[in-house]
Amino acid sequence: MTTLTVPLADEAATMALGRQLATLVPGGLVLYLHGDLGAGKTTFARAFLGAIGVGERIKSPTYSLVEGYEVDGRPAFHLDLYRIADPGELEWLGLDALAEPGAIVLVEWPERGTGALPAADLVLNLTREGSGRSASWQAHGDRGRRVLDGLSGAVNVPDASSAG
Repeated sequence: MTTLTVPLADEAATMALGRQLATLVPGGLVLYLHGDLGAGKTTFARAFLGAIGVGERIKSPTYSLVEGYEVDGRPAFHLDLYRIADPGELEWLGLDALAEPGAIVLVEWPERGTGALPAADLVLNLTREGSGRSASWQAHGDRGRRVLDGLSGAVNVPDASSAG
């Protein structure tokens, strides 16, 4: 498994990382976002979605559970599963489109949808560190490794570290 850890000084750095990742995703991607409440998952997702071309207001899916968009003819989804108690609750949402090869899927609290979600290409863990945050990535599969390799080559942070 390929990993990468990047320090994030503040919210602006979290947004910049989201925009930077967006430049490296030519096709579909499934990204799981982990972190405590307030760690920056939604901030990261909004920056990423805006950077891939979502032109409309990017709403938090906290209450709707899923927000869908279309970007250059392909679907993009942002899910927030915080309020889900059982993965079976996702059946009524009709999430079949999440499995489309070109779909971009960002999932906050993915552990609450275990078994009902497509497998992650990338996993992002956001944690608080002092007054900032840390972003730790794990790539799963070829698509995730390609994106993470591009990100590790593009991240301009002095103490970013990677291990393969």
